[in-house]
Amino acid sequence: MRAIRRFTVRPVLPPALTALGELAHNLRWSWHPETQDVFAEVDPDLWVSTGRDPVRLLGAVGRERFDELAADEGFLERLRVARDDLERYLTHDRWYQRQQARQGDGSGPRTVAYFSPEFGITAVLPQYSGGLGILAGDHLKAASDLGVPIVGVGLLYRHGYFKQSLSREGWQQETYPVLDPDELPISLLREADGSRATISIQLPDGPDLVARIWVASVGRVPLLMLDTDVEGNPDHYVDVTDRLYGGTSEHRLRQELLLGVGGVRALRAYCRITGAPEPEVFHTNEGHAGFLGVERIRELTVADGGPGLDFDTALEVGRASTVFTTHTPVPAGIDRFPRSLVEQYLATDGGATPGVPTERVLALGTEDYAGGDTSVFNMAVMGFRLAQRANGVSLLHGEVSRGMFNGLWPAFDEAEVPIGSITNGVHAPTWVAREVFALAASHGADADGDDTDGFWAAVDKVPAGEIWSVKRTLRQRLVDDARRRLARSWTKRGASRAELAWIDEALDPDVLTIGFARRVPSYKRLTLMLRDPERLRALLLHPERPVQLIIAGKSHPADEGGKRLIQEMVRFADEAGVRHRIVFLPNYDIAMAQPLYPGCDVWLNNPLRPYEACGTSGMKAALNGGLNLSILDGWWDEWYDGENGWAIPSADGLDDPDKRDDLEAAALYDLIEREVAPRFYDVDADGVPTRWVEMLRHTLKSLGPKVLATRMVRDYTRQLYTPAAGNARALNSDYAGARELAQWKARVRAGWPQVRVEHVESAGVGDAAEVGVTLTVRAFVGLGPLSPDDVEVQLVHGRALADDTLTDTTAVPLRLGETYEGGRYCFDGEVALDRSGPFGYTVRVVPSNGLLTSFAELGVVTTA
Repeated sequence: MRAIRRFTVRPVLPPALTALGELAHNLRWSWHPETQDVFAEVDPDLWVSTGRDPVRLLGAVGRERFDELAADEGFLERLRVARDDLERYLTHDRWYQRQQARQGDGSGPRTVAYFSPEFGITAVLPQYSGGLGILAGDHLKAASDLGVPIVGVGLLYRHGYFKQSLSREGWQQETYPVLDPDELPISLLREADGSRATISIQLPDGPDLVARIWVASVGRVPLLMLDTDVEGNPDHYVDVTDRLYGGTSEHRLRQELLLGVGGVRALRAYCRITGAPEPEVFHTNEGHAGFLGVERIRELTVADGGPGLDFDTALEVGRASTVFTTHTPVPAGIDRFPRSLVEQYLATDGGATPGVPTERVLALGTEDYAGGDTSVFNMAVMGFRLAQRANGVSLLHGEVSRGMFNGLWPAFDEAEVPIGSITNGVHAPTWVAREVFALAASHGADADGDDTDGFWAAVDKVPAGEIWSVKRTLRQRLVDDARRRLARSWTKRGASRAELAWIDEALDPDVLTIGFARRVPSYKRLTLMLRDPERLRALLLHPERPVQLIIAGKSHPADEGGKRLIQEMVRFADEAGVRHRIVFLPNYDIAMAQPLYPGCDVWLNNPLRPYEACGTSGMKAALNGGLNLSILDGWWDEWYDGENGWAIPSADGLDDPDKRDDLEAAALYDLIEREVAPRFYDVDADGVPTRWVEMLRHTLKSLGPKVLATRMVRDYTRQLYTPAAGNARALNSDYAGARELAQWKARVRAGWPQVRVEHVESAGVGDAAEVGVTLTVRAFVGLGPLSPDDVEVQLVHGRALADDTLTDTTAVPLRLGETYEGGRYCFDGEVALDRSGPFGYTVRVVPSNGLLTSFAELGVVTTA
């Protein structure tokens, strides 16, 4: 029998317990153990059975229990303490406010709008698929802890991503449970009259798409999420927010239009209703949200009540205040739509951003460079063209990104492509076991203060025996959790209870535990460890130094290759001889990850280098005293120092992929057999592996301060958000600055064909140059209609290769000297020859304007 109508009955809390509702609806509880303790005290069994979800917990508690709690003075005091602590957290000055007060110039942005297609805040709000969403969630949490004024913008997916289970044969199976917003820790944004706030977007295939706006409180940070499950929307509009990364190309385009265009409109509604300040900086987390830039152009050009700017001026206004972060090192990870489809949805007269010229929008995403496909619309390309500041998510990924997108700046060498890097970080309060914090606090460390150096210095004060005891406790918790999950998985696979007695002995809290959990695209190489099954068996079953592996990961539902890799791993783990030493746990999510990272001794990562943009799972393990065993890719390439884990040698450049996998798998086996396992099992008289613990201490001290999301958000604030706010203010106060910049760019581009380096003279260096000699250079340059103020003439020098190519270059500005008729000028300068070896130089002319972030921004250069 099925219900003809379904709705959620909300609990009515006694007046004395209203603070429980406040605590439940601010997601700070998800990283604040003391608040979790209050909820656990409400009903310990229900707290566990509801998945540690405060909203579900309060909905399941009976009135009698509420009455008991309302009369319990001890509980009411603990509740008051938790409520007061949240109030202080939300209202007192934090790092950002103190920084602004010290500087006294108000240079920081009033608000930053952070757009992302997914946000991983907590398992009870499943709006994430993997690393991108977890990173976005950690970004918001760290911003909240620091007091950085951010507002998140995303979508509310009715089915989230998917729940993963396994068939009897080990094949991944997907289910899509329906999420009831009324059972989530979110609330509808409402107008002053109580009606729900909505936004609408004009689409070409029917009536306007309408979306309502949900708000989640992530500590101090509001997260706006758009949902199209609205009465009156046709079914295909309702389905726009059905699930993450599903459906056809057209379905994805609709989602990305809703995120970008609808997200900006939701922001405007939120600021209007709540009185919050309008964002000064817009951060596009990957290309999915890129259409936000097109909507901002519409607001500035043709929207009612807007300033009515021309397209080019509006483009400069938007670019100045936009930051674009790319997360993928592989072209396949970028959304590319048929140009004709985008043209249909962004038609000037009947599209999502009416009045904005379609051809100008299409040009933003066109791959009009060597090797590009002009029939597609590339969301990352649009992201770069709509943002004045762009970055990758590790040093290595920055380098890879400059190579991938060099075509956008073809006149410049790869190293000069204006894409920087800020390495990702992780939110320690979310991912570090409370026992680790308690251990540090017992030796004088303050986890809540700004002095993180003091916290990490406490690592040396903790006796080795205490450290090892805590790690054993965390390993036991992981083993217990893994056994429960394994039993549930086998039951779903059709096994009877009588078949599962072996699970009670699966895994061992005293065995070296290696974790491997991540998405399962081919480049992450889930099955590299299976390259030689007999060698792996020998490691798992070693009589004196056994190893156990805990593995998890989801494959995209459409990725048949990824599913085959999972099946291959599951079939090996199912073998009776090894299943007590290797397990595959389905449905990897935040809830699984939180005991997994602390319980592992070693975190394994073996992607194909350099296809891992950053990877943050190893960071979470490191913060819990885990040691990384990884290919030098992503963040590990940047921060591995030889003593804080192990680097798996990679066979870069080998043309045969099978041979490469064989070599790298053999190197992995060798490291575990000869270095990792022997060190773990080399114990003293008290059973403590002292050399391992010393390595653990060094890992915490060397990596701890670096891998924090608070460090990451500080970097974004100082390096990108604050400069973007400054540029935006310079251009946007009356739009005169933006108009002048747009006109200047147009004038420079038009005049650039006449710019030339006519002649270069040098002095000070004879046939036999020596270190210490000064090279003097004079360059005679024709600028045509441009003036010397429009350009910078540079002496570019470096090491000369056999074909005269320059490497390790340095650019030195030349001084304006004499002026001649006809737009001709002389520039001169000098450089000291401070190193021996082949030396070469050239002279070039690049555009120069104080409002540019890079001389490569216009993409033009003239070289001698």
